[in-house]
Amino acid sequence: MSEEEARDRARRAVEIALAAGASDAEARIVLARRFNAQARGERITKLDASDGRSLSMRLFLDGRKATLAGTHWSDEEIRAGVSSALEQARCVGVDPYAGLPDPCSLPDRRLDLYDKAIEKRNDDERLDDVRNVERSIRAADARIDNSNGSSYHDACVTMALANSRGALGSYRGTQAALSASPVASEGAYRRTAHYGDASRFLARLDTPNAVAREAVRRTVAFCGASKPPTQTTAIVFDREVAAGLLADLFAACNAANVAVGNSWLAGRIGERIGSDLLEIHDDGTIPGALGSSPFDDEGVPTQRTTVFERGTLRSFLFDTYYARRLGARSTGNASGGGIGPNTFFLAPGKQTPEALVAATARGILVMETIGFATEHASGLYSRGARGIMIRDGELAESIEEFTIAAPFPEILAGIDAVANDLKFDGSIAAPSFRVAEMQVSGSQSAS
Repeated sequence: MSEEEARDRARRAVEIALAAGASDAEARIVLARRFNAQARGERITKLDASDGRSLSMRLFLDGRKATLAGTHWSDEEIRAGVSSALEQARCVGVDPYAGLPDPCSLPDRRLDLYDKAIEKRNDDERLDDVRNVERSIRAADARIDNSNGSSYHDACVTMALANSRGALGSYRGTQAALSASPVASEGAYRRTAHYGDASRFLARLDTPNAVAREAVRRTVAFCGASKPPTQTTAIVFDREVAAGLLADLFAACNAANVAVGNSWLAGRIGERIGSDLLEIHDDGTIPGALGSSPFDDEGVPTQRTTVFERGTLRSFLFDTYYARRLGARSTGNASGGGIGPNTFFLAPGKQTPEALVAATARGILVMETIGFATEHASGLYSRGARGIMIRDGELAESIEEFTIAAPFPEILAGIDAVANDLKFDGSIAAPSFRVAEMQVSGSQSAS
């Protein structure tokens, strides 16, 4: 099915819903061709290839909402599904905030989201990539003698949306991802780490050798690691870990959490919370970024939203429902039936990560965090971690089995340096950054 045909079918589904008695209707069609492969050594251990299609609809009946989803969408099948959904809607309570977005025209943006090179790849090329990662991790260091598996994924997706308020649009996007998880032997111990890259364009994706080298570097860095003493020190968050911390911050900026009191940021718009270096945006309009799209999942045009400006909280992130509930307007962040990031990122600084470490007299470079222990209502951040000590601006011994913890306001206020290694390889991204001081819980021996 072509992009134009997908738009026509979505529009037809809306027409059928209105004829059946819906007061408003929305139809969303997704066509996706996906490929996934995993290897260990020369052996392909997982292989999935699929061509899928789905139709999802939201139907409204005088303030009541019902949904339906399926993979078959002849007129007759849509009529049957709509009829059943509307019967269910009549049993649902009226919600004054439920409904479609206000009428708006969908933008004709050229966001550079599709790569024909991914579409044209053959399976042998894909499998060669994942096998080459496995070969490269073993060739990179003699201590690497096993693997948790290396993976390759790509997808070509077409999305079309229509609603009864005049919205009609579509776009196509591609993505490819490559990752590795080597295992190193250290006597009776096994060390492992993970690294991957993702992009909308094959030419911008790290090569198998580059992915393997970085995965191996992260793995062998922990050979000989010991438990550090409990202390208070500067923390440098590697960009991979920094993105994870930003994901916790996104949850606090999510209007759905704000509305139910599950966010420590509730009621703090306009308040200075972080340092001057805290500049965070959500942007769905960055050309070529994995999180970009011309409109969100309910047809609201995406935009650039400043969430934090020089440490001051400026905005939460909304879909239509929670915008109405909180007296705001949608920021174009509807996703998967909820609120999600477009590209939620911390603005980069000017110094390299190496220069940031060199400017740190004493601290820890955190390269991996473990577990999930953020309390979104209170804002307490706590994670198990592994990393490398920093002494006099140089990386020293590797350490593990420690915990870093602090309230989120203290973390954000304590950011005193931001590196320039921002990479848009996911919908949440961050450069490396340093927090002047955090509590580290390790061994009780004196430092």
